[in-house]
Amino acid sequence: MKPSGDFSPLCQSFFSKWLISQRKASPNTISAYAQTIRLLLTHAQKRLRTPPSKLSLEQLDAAFIAEFLDNLESSRNNGARSRNTRLASLRSFYHYAALEAPQYSNLIQRVLAIPYKRLTRRLVSYLTRPEIEAVLSSVDKSTWIGRRNHAMLLVAMQTGLRLSEITGLRQRDVVWGSGAHVRCEGKGRKERCTPLAKPTIAVLKAWINEQGDNATCFLFPSRGGGRLSADGVQHAVAKQVSLASHTCPSLAKKHITPHVLRHTAAMELFQAGVDRSLIAIWLGHESLDTTQIYLDANLQLKEAVLNRLNPPQSKPGRYRPDDKLLIYLKGL
Repeated sequence: MKPSGDFSPLCQSFFSKWLISQRKASPNTISAYAQTIRLLLTHAQKRLRTPPSKLSLEQLDAAFIAEFLDNLESSRNNGARSRNTRLASLRSFYHYAALEAPQYSNLIQRVLAIPYKRLTRRLVSYLTRPEIEAVLSSVDKSTWIGRRNHAMLLVAMQTGLRLSEITGLRQRDVVWGSGAHVRCEGKGRKERCTPLAKPTIAVLKAWINEQGDNATCFLFPSRGGGRLSADGVQHAVAKQVSLASHTCPSLAKKHITPHVLRHTAAMELFQAGVDRSLIAIWLGHESLDTTQIYLDANLQLKEAVLNRLNPPQSKPGRYRPDDKLLIYLKGL
């Protein structure tokens, strides 16, 4: 049976009609969903030998989707978390398809029944105060790139903004005066304001004065004045961590990404005694439960709990080897 080609119009209407017009999804969400569909279509073109524009939804059944997800792990070295993210994007598309193509309802239900892969919940990584100082001190502030990176890293560590929020900041988003803060549109198109500490204010003022006051300009632009890419931020973080590891060896044992700077800001707040609900508001978390990861990672808090305990009094035992004859008999 020849493919009907009904996937193409369904896919286009999913993005234009549903995500963009009705849901008004953010550019980041649309880009992530589009990348997942592209990966699926590329895999389908190789496996089914059918051009993406000629594919039928009937060909993309539960068995094929499961095979695609397994292929992400085997050929692209995606972890379980990335696999689940791709599956979430596909589930959104198939939920939409259930309304627009009811003739495939049985197929769609089987796809939606594909379970997410269980994850090992690891402790979050963050920078300690000496590591923060080492990273900031490693920046060469005699260059334009160095001054930009210093201001950017300082803002990231103090505010806990997400990577996309940092790169999307413009000069107009910095509000001076009493209660100085930065405004951003975060995940789920939620706007929030994050206060700035005095040292951060001083660095930002000097940086903006150097650039020239222009409300529409990006706060941390690329060399060409455009929006700094995620790879650009990652490169800046990796470079400074590598340099700082010479004076602070503990950094060499950690995998530091831009998101670790967000965890660092959260842990600074947590260790200062800020309530979890306030930290959730500060970071723009949807749920208070999300801040539980910082409680789990706070070793100092657990040590404080241990110090309050009265552990059982017990003396260390002493090893006494068995008699030589008994050892011989045990070895038989």
